[in-house]
Amino acid sequence: MHDVRPAPRDASVPAPGVTYVMPVLNEVDYLARAVESVLEQEVDGPTELLLALAPSTDGTTELAERIAAADQRVRVIHNPRADIPVGLNLAIAAAAYGTIVRVDAHSELEPGYTRQALATLDRVKAANVGGVMRADGRTPFQRAVARAYNSRIGLGGGAYHGGAVEGPAESAYLGVMRADVLREVGMFDETIRRGEDWELNLRIRAAGYRVWFDPRLAVTYWPRERWGRLVRQFMATGTWRGELVRRFGRRNSLRFFAPPGLVVNTGLAAIVGVLQALGVLTGVAAVIASVVYAPLAVYTATVIVISAAVKAPLAERAWFAVVLPSMHLAWGLGFLGGILRGARGTVDTSRLVRNTPLP
Repeated sequence: MHDVRPAPRDASVPAPGVTYVMPVLNEVDYLARAVESVLEQEVDGPTELLLALAPSTDGTTELAERIAAADQRVRVIHNPRADIPVGLNLAIAAAAYGTIVRVDAHSELEPGYTRQALATLDRVKAANVGGVMRADGRTPFQRAVARAYNSRIGLGGGAYHGGAVEGPAESAYLGVMRADVLREVGMFDETIRRGEDWELNLRIRAAGYRVWFDPRLAVTYWPRERWGRLVRQFMATGTWRGELVRRFGRRNSLRFFAPPGLVVNTGLAAIVGVLQALGVLTGVAAVIASVVYAPLAVYTATVIVISAAVKAPLAERAWFAVVLPSMHLAWGLGFLGGILRGARGTVDTSRLVRNTPLP
């Protein structure tokens, strides 16, 4: 159900002018191109880009200051707490214009993105419009992660990971938003460090506004570059989803329970295997207990078949077979921890330490 009331001000887009808001932390390899993709957008009216800059250790701070000094449309808003929702709120509070376009420093807006989003925002009387995340990569590992992101078996379910039908949505990737609606519903919840966009859109919809998916909108997203960072990211994201389930219960989609189900099944299979190896489980009991292997076998076979079918070099296919279960198990483990004890301030540490820039 999507019961809505029209957005205020006769359901029209605010006066010309767009504020782009971009949280930034340790993004020296990606920031310049992310900013360039924003400044290349064609918009009828003035624009500004606010970089919500968290304390960085890889040269990002200096790069952001140089970018701001070179273009008067760019301003740096310092975010000493480093949390994404805090940075977003700081930038939105400083915004000069009534339309807010959220941008990830690890992403690039496709040409025409803003113009199309503004047209859709006005046409459907929405408060927030989002499109498709198109993950991409520069190395075999990152391309494998991107392929997993773009696959329904990878992140599955959300329209912005591959949905093709325009219409009302549960949430919006990044989002092109009405600033007045954001202020009305209280902006981003600063106690939520991951999944803050889902929770914001929950409040937007609860207030009676439309959240809308338009597949003509596309954003290129660059995933984590190393396995350890990917696992840390998904562990933190899963933990916060567990926290959101604690807070909001059935308003969370059932698809969120698939990865923790895999973790539980894997754990049970390991326990049964040990008990059988030790001779504790024998005879009929062992046969009955062996049923626990079936879902895990199906999952493993599915990953192998899909990985083998990928039309890509061998290294990328091999990484894909590693990446899929890594994403699912890390997210599922985090989710179970979040359900049992809450997020407790869990932070995504996958960007806190950077090595040398990518070639």
